[in-house]
Amino acid sequence: MNNMLFLGCFFIYACAMITLGWYVSRKKKSGDDFLLGGRSLPLFLTLGSAVGTMVGTGSSVGAVGFGYSNGWAGMLYGVGGAAGILLLAWLFSPVRKFRFMTMSEEICYYTGGSKLIKNLVAILIFISSIGWLGAHILGGGLYLSWASGLDIKTAKIIIACAFIVYVGIGGYSAVVWIDTIQSVILFFGFIVMALLAVHHVGGWGNIQHAVAPAAQSLFAVDKLGIIPALSLATVIGVGVLATPSYRQRIYSAKTVSSVRRSFIITGLLYLMFSFLPAIIGMAVWTMNSHLSNSGFAFLYATQLLPPFLSMAILLAGMSANMSSGSSDAIAAVSIMLRDLYTLVTGHMPKQNNVIKLSRFFLVLVIGLALMFSLTSDNIISYITKMISMIMSGMFICTLLGRFWNRFNWQGALTALAVGAGSSVAILLNSHWMKFWGNPIIPSVLFSLLGAVFVTLLTPVCNKSREEALQQITMEREGQSESSKTSIGRYNTSPGI
Repeated sequence: MNNMLFLGCFFIYACAMITLGWYVSRKKKSGDDFLLGGRSLPLFLTLGSAVGTMVGTGSSVGAVGFGYSNGWAGMLYGVGGAAGILLLAWLFSPVRKFRFMTMSEEICYYTGGSKLIKNLVAILIFISSIGWLGAHILGGGLYLSWASGLDIKTAKIIIACAFIVYVGIGGYSAVVWIDTIQSVILFFGFIVMALLAVHHVGGWGNIQHAVAPAAQSLFAVDKLGIIPALSLATVIGVGVLATPSYRQRIYSAKTVSSVRRSFIITGLLYLMFSFLPAIIGMAVWTMNSHLSNSGFAFLYATQLLPPFLSMAILLAGMSANMSSGSSDAIAAVSIMLRDLYTLVTGHMPKQNNVIKLSRFFLVLVIGLALMFSLTSDNIISYITKMISMIMSGMFICTLLGRFWNRFNWQGALTALAVGAGSSVAILLNSHWMKFWGNPIIPSVLFSLLGAVFVTLLTPVCNKSREEALQQITMEREGQSESSKTSIGRYNTSPGI
């Protein structure tokens, strides 16, 4: 592919997407508009945005690369992601009615309005959002480096700068519209690419001959082992269940039913999609088993397409990375405005300053994510370590809090500490890592046991959940104590 031609097309394409983002968000003036799309996103936008995020960095660069190295194990990313978003639809879509702005508000609600837990979770969520955004910068950098011939570090810096413009102009409304467009292009592009890749190598028989028999077993368990294979699917599922950007889709949806239906459709589509990355990865292995970086497998496969279609898929793939990362950038900025700003100043920012502050914090967030991305060149390794370290405890907090009214702040603190501690212990022991594949299963189990044990040993929260919700809403909206009753009636209404 002509490198200058690609760069020119990418520039034109990016300008078109930025213009679209400006157009759909031009009437959005408030902080809720910028960060949550006015809390009125219809089903088709929530669906398109969720699909765009699922079929993004992990599926294109990560899962295809994993399929290249490990055969049918490339399906595990899709299976885990589908399970995660279907569980999210079933278990957590009802929290839309509480009008939370951030995941830290949600966990604070579950723990009797604990400020300690809210602030601690805000910091952890901020770090995880930075981590996810770093993964998308890494994926986008791999795309750009491959297609343009640029040095990988330069490519990552360009992608980070593009994020600043991409999100800063339009906010969340622009993100979900562009996600929706890209999801359609990339989803069907994967189907065409898989068919052409198999045809290019002379049929499925040649792939079976080239790929090791162990990698051709179900989910490649003969190569990875049952426990490591299960761990990979689990870590992706937990990542979806505890990732702040998916919670943003719940909080910004128009209704509980619209977000639930969109997540169910997304999960079913993604489950059907899951075998495509593995097929593409194995086909690329059949063509060339000596790529310097398995992350290039997806990009290598685009060479099989007609030039126009190859250009479209590469551009859509890059944009999908950017769109996926935009949601994480918005989640991180929301945390900074709602939680970290309040923690430092003692009050929420004035409404007329929210969008200006959002753009300032956006630059800071993307700068930090760029620093994360410059330390790694492997998507799957990057994602699995981050999820097990930071998100296993948050997953247990949301799960117990959602369904166990006895859950308290002491149990939440234990879940977070034990989840992180057990992950570090596994990561530092090579024998345990070889057995488990990644730390997510012991991390989640120990976090759950510790949280239940400590919750039962400590007092019940002295504040009801209705009172906790009133406290959270007053703090967010800057209401006075005299407004407490009316706020409580408003926020617990089934119609919200």
